[in-house]
Amino acid sequence: MGQTITEKIFSHHVGKTVKAKEIIESKIDMIIGNDITTPISIKAFKDSGAKKLANADNFSIVMDHFIPAKDIASANQAKISREFAYEHNLKYFFDEKDMGIEHALLPEKGLIVPGDVIIGADSHTCTHGALGAFATGMGSTDLAYAMITGKNWFKVPESIKIVFSSKPNQHVYGKDLILEVIRQIGVNGALYKALEFSGDTIEYLSMDDRFSLCNMAIEAGAKNGIIAVDEITKEFLADKNLKHEPIYHYSDDDATYVQTINIDVSTLEPIVAYPHLPSNGKTITQAVADDLSVDQVFIGSCTNGRLSDIKIAANILKGKKVAKKTRLIVTPATQNILKQAQHEGLIDILIDAGAVVSNPTCGACLGGYMGILGENERCISTTNRNFIGRMGDRSSEIYLANSAVAAASAIKGKITDPREL
Repeated sequence: MGQTITEKIFSHHVGKTVKAKEIIESKIDMIIGNDITTPISIKAFKDSGAKKLANADNFSIVMDHFIPAKDIASANQAKISREFAYEHNLKYFFDEKDMGIEHALLPEKGLIVPGDVIIGADSHTCTHGALGAFATGMGSTDLAYAMITGKNWFKVPESIKIVFSSKPNQHVYGKDLILEVIRQIGVNGALYKALEFSGDTIEYLSMDDRFSLCNMAIEAGAKNGIIAVDEITKEFLADKNLKHEPIYHYSDDDATYVQTINIDVSTLEPIVAYPHLPSNGKTITQAVADDLSVDQVFIGSCTNGRLSDIKIAANILKGKKVAKKTRLIVTPATQNILKQAQHEGLIDILIDAGAVVSNPTCGACLGGYMGILGENERCISTTNRNFIGRMGDRSSEIYLANSAVAAASAIKGKITDPREL
């Protein structure tokens, strides 16, 4: 009986053939912490009596949620991570000098390698499956166990195969594909499963689109999202100084899947997820008919804060202005993305249109800072969650969409189809 890509990755790490539902202990290739979750891991590490990391070069701390510090509490929280990083001489500690949102920064740095097993104390760690790795979020104490032992326990997930077919239409991106998947199966439709994305549509998706696709696997309850390596992946990795040689795994033709879902994207429009669940997806045609004004537009996050998102937005906003009663906040996911956008003149276009451009941060996405919503305000956002109170006041509303829909909506001051501009 054949194996899925996820089963093969674990088999390689364990040293024997494993199948779905088996309980295994696997070596971890990269542990990812951030300024919010790592202090809890550090406390558990110290409380255990541990003095030394199992493998300091397999541990990365990325200061990305409330950095630069927004208040005294976040400053003290960050101080814990900084002191630990300096004490253990962490090679992969990223602070204000070289900052970025962790799930954009680590692939950029070549720290995510195909075939790896990756864990992070952040639910959107599944983003890294776009590079043919197994990547999943865990709790902070789970991270501490891996910091101490270099390993962790897993139940090998069963896999759901998502087969996308056809070339996407204009302004249909990876974000729309995953919103359609979640719309079909619901927020718990893939509970503790691997979502394996495949089909001829994949060849039309950039790495940015693939990161978005895998990023939101968790919003369907999935343990991980994963895409097999192809030439587009290899091209992305070509200029990266990878930690070690990649290992490419591919699912066998006779691999076992608990479900196969076929989606023809030739008929797919941009999708907008209405409050208060990512599964509450409607077509852009439906959303436009609902005539929904927006107080704030946010373009950023680990889902859609990449260079392609900024380019898409700038191309739509060029020569236009943000609507009088609407705020547009753009947060590039890393400093390097910000630099590239500046070099290409995209930041000038955004600012001239009326946008405010911030430093890389997760702040607005989780309602921390840099874009909190007030009472009854409505926001269209390129982020990944639209739960009640996610971005601010509990009476506010969040509509999830791609960068083109967001930019077009900023111009009109209401949810707008970018194909009409």
